[in-house]
Amino acid sequence: MTPSFALLILSAAVCAWIALRSMRDQREAMAERSGLLAEAGEVLSGATTVIGPDHYPVVTGRIDDGRQIKVELIADTLVTRRLPQLWLRVTLYDAAPDRPTIGMLARPTGSEYYSLVHDMPEWMEPPVSTAPILMRGDGTATPEQAARVARHFGGLFADAAVKEAVISPRGVRIVRQAAQGERGAHLLLRQSRFAIATVPAADIAGAVAMAMALATAHEAARPAAHGLRVIEAA
Repeated sequence: MTPSFALLILSAAVCAWIALRSMRDQREAMAERSGLLAEAGEVLSGATTVIGPDHYPVVTGRIDDGRQIKVELIADTLVTRRLPQLWLRVTLYDAAPDRPTIGMLARPTGSEYYSLVHDMPEWMEPPVSTAPILMRGDGTATPEQAARVARHFGGLFADAAVKEAVISPRGVRIVRQAAQGERGAHLLLRQSRFAIATVPAADIAGAVAMAMALATAHEAARPAAHGLRVIEAA
């Protein structure tokens, strides 16, 4: 056996091992995803879980006053210049016909396929921030409402983990970081692996509290709706 032929066999064996290892790791990652929102039941009443096509769980339940809420996870792998991000998305279904549609997105790249802000037609002046910010709306907000919401967004986005916040007549939404991808898995195998077994109940509760406070951000007096205490973002 010539040295070049032996090297070829060795290279093929290494490639086969990497491929098998990658497939095994991917199967394990898929299985692990289903438990990532296992602690949501500690925060929501009547929580039910379904597994989406991407194998991430989606939990639906209610908060203490009976309003429905949905908790989801989004794996963001489209920006190649940074590690994958796992976003926690909380949607509070809270109908309020007088609530305008306004949203703010931190560090926009244009690749946020999950964002609602990119689809809003009116550009708005965002609050002062140390990070790039995009704020848009549907044009229905009064100047007073826009100013109140902008002030609330300013406090909310002081937490660097917050990615997006949206209010609309149908409800409100918060998107914040749940985890960052493992560097080795991303650089070597181009996989999105996150070093958490489950999103802590405290993180879910914090995002739910942000959504509850956001639901009253457009109102002249706070707290008002549902007897909630306004919670200032960190």
